[in-house]
Amino acid sequence: MKSGSNALTVVGSNAKSKSIKSVLKKNIGFAFILLWIIGFLVFRLYPFLSSLFYSFTNFNLFTGISEYGISNYKEIFSDKKIMESLGITFTYAFITVPLKLIFALFIAYILNFRIRGVNLFRTAYYIPSILGGSVAIAVLWKALFRDQGLINGALSLIGVEGPNWLSDSKYALFVISLLRVWQFGSAMVLFLAALKGIPVDLYEAAIIDGASKWRQFFKITLPLITPVVFYNLVTQLVQAFQEFNGPYIITQGGPRGSTTLFSLLIYKRAFQMHEMGMASAMAWVLFIIVMTLSVIAFASQNKWVYYGDER
Repeated sequence: MKSGSNALTVVGSNAKSKSIKSVLKKNIGFAFILLWIIGFLVFRLYPFLSSLFYSFTNFNLFTGISEYGISNYKEIFSDKKIMESLGITFTYAFITVPLKLIFALFIAYILNFRIRGVNLFRTAYYIPSILGGSVAIAVLWKALFRDQGLINGALSLIGVEGPNWLSDSKYALFVISLLRVWQFGSAMVLFLAALKGIPVDLYEAAIIDGASKWRQFFKITLPLITPVVFYNLVTQLVQAFQEFNGPYIITQGGPRGSTTLFSLLIYKRAFQMHEMGMASAMAWVLFIIVMTLSVIAFASQNKWVYYGDER
């Protein structure tokens, strides 16, 4: 009887070990993404939810929380400086995004032709999108456009007195916007890939029908790359509303607040004034604005975005 019970125990342990192995084998994929899940919960989801909680408090980095409510949101929509900063951010986004997409598509269209040294030109136009967000490029941009910088120096050679690019509120936002437009390389690469995916026989048929280059572009090229236009529009819009390095390094939000984007104001409230509750509320307002614009873009795509599988 004892040997029989031992045999049953061995059989049971083997069956248990086999079941454990089968469970591990079926769920081995979770082991590969476990670190990502932990990182997402700790560094993404927890800050996301905690900022929502803090947005309804007067949380100060040093004094803590003493009040709860919606006073932060009331102050956001009643504070003149905050609303002006929000208006500047909208202006910045609606200047930079269209110009960036137009330049990216224009350069991609040119580089789609077979010309000598085309790979060199593609690399040269793509490099700014890699370096554009760095602090060094922002410092270089400031050196170019300061009162005695290279731009005004070049203008003086032809007898033109350059304006005060960074100290005049009429030009400061333009300089910051120009830095963002200059970084069109990533959008250009996507446009170039889309252009190469257009069937050549469509152009051949259009040429036989006597269509001009402009008509070919607006009737063939542009409709067929609208999915990429849509993708670039959404991604560039999100990036524009999150811009920080340029206005912070080049103008520090000046002159007279003309380049104080909303993200820069959030930084000042959080790390200079230590008002984490207000900064969290402003971050959520920015999130809702970006999400709303994205939803509008997705809702409108049925009217102007052409997908090849549509009937």
